[in-house]
Amino acid sequence: MSDDNEWYYNIATGEVTRGKVGDVFNRMGPYPDEATARRALDIAAARNAAADEDDEDD
Repeated sequence: MSDDNEWYYNIATGEVTRGKVGDVFNRMGPYPDEATARRALDIAAARNAAADEDDEDD
């Protein structure tokens, strides 16, 4: 998939964009579609919670 067809979430502005727009340090992604990019913060929170659980198990 081309970078121009992938979706990104900008944590500074809350905008979802198609293609690499904005500062790399504020960009999350790529995501396969706009709906998934809009859930970027929820996805990251779920992944962090899962990683925290794994850390507690060790």
